[in-house]
Amino acid sequence: MHNDTIYKYLLDSISEGICIVDQNGIITYWNKGAEALTGYKDSELVGRCCKGSVLMYVDGNGVNSCERDCLAVKSFINGGMHTMEVYVRHKDGYRVPVVVRTAPIKNADGQIVGAVEEIRDNKSKVEYTHKIEDLEKCALLDPLTGVMKKFGLEMNLRSVFGVMNRYGWSYGIFFIDVGDLKKITDVYGCDIGNNVLKMVAKTLTNSVRAVDVVGRWGNKEFMVIAMNVSEDHLNSIANKIRTLIAQSGYSVGNEIVRVTASVCATMALPNDTVSSLLKRIEQLMEHSRAADGSN
Repeated sequence: MHNDTIYKYLLDSISEGICIVDQNGIITYWNKGAEALTGYKDSELVGRCCKGSVLMYVDGNGVNSCERDCLAVKSFINGGMHTMEVYVRHKDGYRVPVVVRTAPIKNADGQIVGAVEEIRDNKSKVEYTHKIEDLEKCALLDPLTGVMKKFGLEMNLRSVFGVMNRYGWSYGIFFIDVGDLKKITDVYGCDIGNNVLKMVAKTLTNSVRAVDVVGRWGNKEFMVIAMNVSEDHLNSIANKIRTLIAQSGYSVGNEIVRVTASVCATMALPNDTVSSLLKRIEQLMEHSRAADGSN
């Protein structure tokens, strides 16, 4: 077995994604771990520039990290290792949180000839998996999107006030209304509309913590119940959710179908009831839709 074959076998056997680029930023190697994490096969990426419109690393504010702060270029320049937390675009359109770590590749003369990128999943899997298993046992998951049904969200809202009174924890409630869904369904059909909803649900789940509750409230509405969130952080979290959904896109042939989202947020107050909380969210969403011009 040749050395190249051995190295490829070893790199393909690890779970982390491994990407190798040359000094021009052209991808020369893409392992099985990277395929599993992003959905893209090596045949789709090898030979392409890592700064292209495929993976599109963005930070939590939706800023293109490749253009602003390319780690491979940093490794080329100073010969060091660099790390950043970003969101990579999966082939199915939704965003996946990853940690990217780069290091330079040197030849026998010590000259830098490329860089290697390690791409690691940045989501807490164990806690999330346990939560999903519990929800599946209770039949609380929405069959289309895989997030919690409205009934499950209502159960969680009822329990919020007891937890607040007993432990003094705070809760932030976020309501998300997906725009342009009817237009997408009219143009592309119901199946594409459903796939867009799945994409939004996955991006939404990946944009919040594993301990937060994500659910589908209506046909195109979602809700997040976030534990131990202060009022000062409501706007930044809402903006992150709105931005990451806008940065997602579902591929239909040569087109990328994108949606926007109206997002409103409020704190659960000690004197609230579920009814008063939902009424306040509904009023906030009306203002948010008017501001965003959503249908």
